[in-house]
Amino acid sequence: MSHTLMDVLEEHLDEAAFLWLQWERSLVSPTFVLDEVAGIEERLMAHVDGLVLGGASATEKLLIPALEAHEDVERVTAAAYTLLGSENPSGAEAVRTALESAPPEALPAFQRALELRGYEALPSWLSTLLKQDEPLQLALALEVLASHGVDPGPALPDLLRHEEPQVAAAALRAAARLRAPLERQVLQAGLTSPVSALRDSAITAGLQKGHRGAWTACQAAVDSRAPGLRLPALVLALSGDAREVERLKRLLEEPGHRPDALWALGFSGQPAAAELCLQWMEDDAVSHLAAEAFCAITGLSLEGRLAAPHVEEEPLPPLEEEPLDVDLTPKPEDDLPRPVAAEVLAWWKESRKNFELDRRYLHGRPFGTEALFESLMTAPMRRRHALALDLALRSRGEPRVPTRAFTPYQRKALEAVRTTVPSVLSRPFTDGLHSS
Repeated sequence: MSHTLMDVLEEHLDEAAFLWLQWERSLVSPTFVLDEVAGIEERLMAHVDGLVLGGASATEKLLIPALEAHEDVERVTAAAYTLLGSENPSGAEAVRTALESAPPEALPAFQRALELRGYEALPSWLSTLLKQDEPLQLALALEVLASHGVDPGPALPDLLRHEEPQVAAAALRAAARLRAPLERQVLQAGLTSPVSALRDSAITAGLQKGHRGAWTACQAAVDSRAPGLRLPALVLALSGDAREVERLKRLLEEPGHRPDALWALGFSGQPAAAELCLQWMEDDAVSHLAAEAFCAITGLSLEGRLAAPHVEEEPLPPLEEEPLDVDLTPKPEDDLPRPVAAEVLAWWKESRKNFELDRRYLHGRPFGTEALFESLMTAPMRRRHALALDLALRSRGEPRVPTRAFTPYQRKALEAVRTTVPSVLSRPFTDGLHSS
């Protein structure tokens, strides 16, 4: 292979890594929508295709060495994804070797590559990871198999009782995805766990299987002000039960929980929740979150006189003056516009009459199959994950929209939403829950 061609392949890998980062960020963006994400994907796949054309030389000289670039997660993901799609079996085997020796911080890169490759490209060795003792690799294997709808087999019951919370949480997510049996003792252990990630997995698995205990665990977590309330608060809001708005209103009083409470209120769809959000639109710490939630309920578009002018950020202080414990990583919500509170209030005073007190709304429309489908198609990417959870909980797991997958898979899943029986989405959220 000529040096010039290798330079071209290096550029393909550099661009693929860069676009992979942009794509992952777009999946949680408050401004990007599905069609815009598809545009990034198209450019990303063009560079992946360029790497594939490099053949065996690109595999040996570029892609396999890139699997060891643990400090560059997106580069690892791009290389692993390309190798898993290679016709040369040495590619998938190289991914296995690199995965088994990778440090914990690099494992998510391998997991994403395995999740995003189609089921037909899933390597046969993946299930063998379930026989290892390393908890992080066990959890990875469970997550990947579940993402493809593959049953992990007879190992699942023991993994549901695993002493490592990360493994047990992954097993619960797999059980929910595959509709595997879930013993009451196993569920209860998860619901009462002090580890929020395990508790949250038990809540979502339990609700998809119709267990009332999962619902009461959400209420108890919010009432006790337990750490990590984003999921329990969201689930209470997704219920559409107006009584839960009062529970979330009390959560708003806690500054540490206020962002999670506002996030949840935006999915409650209740006019009363929209009015709660109005009260926080002059608070610099959360005004953008309050406006986002308000608009998600009412359908208001925060632009023109309703949005505050963009203020340029102050330059960062010299490195030696920066506090070392401050996380400077950009957050998706940083891109949200700030409201002009007085203008939004004036709009609401005029528009309030168009909203019925006892109805749930989604972007200004009465909640139902059509409104949910449209939102899953057109809502900002950041909000679609919660909407897909709403669908999964109400329908007990089917249909399911994989909002972190490539857009063709998402669109295929969205077509199934069109055929969902409307009564599944219109009935009270807690209908059919049982205590056994």
